[in-house]
Amino acid sequence: MNRHLSKTVQNLRPSGIRRYFDIAASLDDVVTLGIGEPNFVTPAHILEAGVQSLRAGETGYTSNAGTAELRAAIAAQIERRYGLSYAPDDEVLVTVGVSEALFLALKVLLDAGDEVLVAEPCFVANPALVEMTGGVPVSVPTSAEDDFQVTGAALEAQITPRSKAILISYPSNPTGAVLTREHLLQVAEVARKHDLVVISDEIYERLVYGSQHTNFATLPGMRERTIVLSGMSKSYAMTGWRIGYVTAPRAFTQAMYKLHQYLIMSAPTMGQAAALQAIRHGEDDIEQMRRRYDQRRRLLVDGFNGLGLRCFEPRGAFYAFPSIASTGLDDETFCEALLKEEQLALIPGSAFGKSGAGYVRASYATSEANILEALARLERFLSARGLTKQQNSPALVA
Repeated sequence: MNRHLSKTVQNLRPSGIRRYFDIAASLDDVVTLGIGEPNFVTPAHILEAGVQSLRAGETGYTSNAGTAELRAAIAAQIERRYGLSYAPDDEVLVTVGVSEALFLALKVLLDAGDEVLVAEPCFVANPALVEMTGGVPVSVPTSAEDDFQVTGAALEAQITPRSKAILISYPSNPTGAVLTREHLLQVAEVARKHDLVVISDEIYERLVYGSQHTNFATLPGMRERTIVLSGMSKSYAMTGWRIGYVTAPRAFTQAMYKLHQYLIMSAPTMGQAAALQAIRHGEDDIEQMRRRYDQRRRLLVDGFNGLGLRCFEPRGAFYAFPSIASTGLDDETFCEALLKEEQLALIPGSAFGKSGAGYVRASYATSEANILEALARLERFLSARGLTKQQNSPALVA
């Protein structure tokens, strides 16, 4: 029956993450650092806002673009935080998570064969969505030597007459990298020079540690050529509510709105009510969770380094990306053996692009107890192979 399937779908690669989740599901007593999802429950007052929306009978569609109150709150928050002004009626669109937002952004920009420069390692869906919308993803590698920050020179090396857009996702999943202003300006210069649109996925914007997040559209001359994607999932522990949003010039948002009307109708009504409460009253919740993530970040990064798995300093999101070069194993072999022998789930770096090969992704969006247990299992795995380099891991002294 494959002859009835489109070439686009047949050529689409399966997610490099899913295989390890499937293996983990077949095992007992698995500890996972593989899932990029907060282990916090949505804060109670936000939950209650969603429940009250349901109790009030608000179970129908909202305006296609999202409720007027939510769009106004999003615009006000962005102006307050970044000094950027977006018209709620014309330049803000509420979507079903950032995944829909990215699909819409790519679909309105790309004709068949247009190229999108995709900084990698990157979330597994990024190149896939480029392909799904008719484009060609062009990988732009980054490296630990540059703290996994994309450079203007790396982008320039991939420019062709078919280049249409640049897709960046910082703070980064999977590396935890945050772009410095110097690197942001390099990206902006390439976009300006070659008349490209920048799609900036900033879903982890509120989860930064010891650094400052810069909204890409605040850079000189970039507001008019930037589509910024963000949402509620990560910062507010609201993954299941499925509320994302787009802020961009009217020409982009209105084109996306046309597609959104046909595909979705509107984002979940109760999710929008909860999102409004979160934006209006959730600042303390974000800060409390961010501090906990920062503690876990330090615990996990120190643990990897203590076991001889060199890990650069992640400055955002909730991921660490240590090198496993010292083990002599490739990342897929390492992760599969670790899962089967110690029931510890990490994700191979190569699942996130070629420049992730030789690394693994570990999420610290889990409890401190899970992190310590994961480090203990990792230490046993390495010791059994004579690969433990040091003996000062938190797992060994806890």
